[in-house]
Amino acid sequence: MQASPPRATLRAVARACATALVALPALSVLATSAFAQSSLDPVIIIGTREAQPLSKSVADVVLIDADTLRNSGAGSVADVLRRYAGVQLASNGGPGQQTGYFLRGANTSSTVVMIDGVRVGSATLGQASFESMSLATIERIEVLRGPASGLYGADAVGGVVQIVTKKGQGALNVTGGLAVGEYGSRQGDVGVSGAQAGFDYAASISRETSDGVSAVRGDRGSPSFNPDDDGYHRTVATARLGFTPAEGHRIGVSATQNRLNAQYDAYEFGPPADASGDYRNRLKTREVAVDYRGTLSPIWTTTLQAAHGTDDAVTGLADAGRFKTTRDQYTWQNALRIAPDQQVVLAYERLEEKADGVTDGTLKRTNNAYIAGYSGLFGPAALEANLRRDDNSLYGNSTTGSIGGSYALSSTLKVRALAGKTFRAPTFNDTDFPFYGHHDIRPEKGRSAELGLNWRSGASSASATVYRNKVKDLIVYTPDATLCPPIDDFAYGCAANVGKATLKGATLTGAHRMGNWNVAANVDFLDAKNDETGARLIRRAAHQESVSVDYDTGVWSAGASVTDIGKRLDTAGNLGGYALLDLRATWRFLPQWRLEAKVLNAADRDVEPVYSYQGLGRQAWIGVRYDMKGF
Repeated sequence: MQASPPRATLRAVARACATALVALPALSVLATSAFAQSSLDPVIIIGTREAQPLSKSVADVVLIDADTLRNSGAGSVADVLRRYAGVQLASNGGPGQQTGYFLRGANTSSTVVMIDGVRVGSATLGQASFESMSLATIERIEVLRGPASGLYGADAVGGVVQIVTKKGQGALNVTGGLAVGEYGSRQGDVGVSGAQAGFDYAASISRETSDGVSAVRGDRGSPSFNPDDDGYHRTVATARLGFTPAEGHRIGVSATQNRLNAQYDAYEFGPPADASGDYRNRLKTREVAVDYRGTLSPIWTTTLQAAHGTDDAVTGLADAGRFKTTRDQYTWQNALRIAPDQQVVLAYERLEEKADGVTDGTLKRTNNAYIAGYSGLFGPAALEANLRRDDNSLYGNSTTGSIGGSYALSSTLKVRALAGKTFRAPTFNDTDFPFYGHHDIRPEKGRSAELGLNWRSGASSASATVYRNKVKDLIVYTPDATLCPPIDDFAYGCAANVGKATLKGATLTGAHRMGNWNVAANVDFLDAKNDETGARLIRRAAHQESVSVDYDTGVWSAGASVTDIGKRLDTAGNLGGYALLDLRATWRFLPQWRLEAKVLNAADRDVEPVYSYQGLGRQAWIGVRYDMKGF
């Protein structure tokens, strides 16, 4: 269907700006003769499991820092990942509704999500719940795009998302904010942080509510349609406490709890079908961790961590069933500096998982992993290699790894390459859900390779990455009972390892800062196909672009973002492309206070994130924010 003129204009603007921005630094490289790396080169953890400058990473890593999060005006964690990391989304409605995510086209269950180094998410669904998270409690987000099972084990097929909560430093600081928006939306947060006498502390709490709209559209003939509004309320609390008894040694405790109560549309089987019930997703997640990190010698740093996490969901009517998964994770990691620019990482990781609600009893499995990693610099060249062995009590052994390198062609231009093996573990649903799962299921396996080019000069940067990922033994439902264990439970089919898929594409990024102006763009092309049928994988767009432009004088700022999503195939029909325009502005009327305003989906586009579901239309927000230290 041909786009309406406003939508076509937005999409044309997004593509033209993104292409121009990505090309701009490449043209100016011819005129650049010298480059001095910034003394504030940001540090990441995700690329090697230990701290390294972002500019030295061989992997394709995106850092979404605190300033970007604070000034983005985005409505959710998922929106931030889509805008700045190229993650594609599939949501069963608007804010608060269950959200799927595709990193480099991989399935939602094929991306690892961590909070402060601890794996999170449901071990029955095989995914984390971004809809239960709040931006107000997050310090930064690191995204590793590409094969990462050699470092992080099962499910790191598309990559890894690492969310870091706020940590105390410096003098006492108090922050807070209040905002109201259309659709009866309200949000507020307060936080405190600081460090004194060897102790560091940070705590925050946020609350968000909205009346929303009907999650299901009324024009698709869905039996789930209920014209009432489907709202939500969400409460997120975090706390981090650390003690440094001596220089180079820190003991820490952290805790995070998310509570989400979101209405959604569904129906009871008839005839006739009844969609009038009050269906809700009641989700509570909790992560608690203790850790120690110490420099034992000039060449040896060790880290110990023990963490306990739960994902407790009650989904449906008031008498709905409960699905609860529990994870206990233990990690011992050692970083050895064998030379000034060379490091070896050796780690042991144990993961104990339990699930209640899938069957009458409690399901259990354990995973022991042994990790070895190497990273080194040799003049203009860099090398990274990782090897991991996972021994699982339920599905057996898996050995994965990756190897990559980069070479500086000049002081501003670097070429890099990376290849790796990955696997996606069966969930408890895949192995034990009645009339579907069984223990003959094997992990999915993948092989991925990528080639990239990074350029950076002063306040300008650009990158281009092409990748190819082949995945086999896909875990899917098959109605062919001959592929199932020969028991009556599977007379109508079961979960099976059938099919292959190829995920290939290209990612272009660019950023430029000039005076008070800051511009950033991402362009993603994706060809995700079923190798046996040749059909595109559902809910993946062939292209997605985003452009953000901001002007900041220090006293006031204004910005706009355009995100363009291409057409997608879905199970019941095709989904048209659409473009979202978000506007934002702030005014710092006192050193510690600023007024904030934003308009999401300013062009009021009709958004259908999944077939027969709908997102919000135009939504204006106004709020005020306080920061004791000033902005």
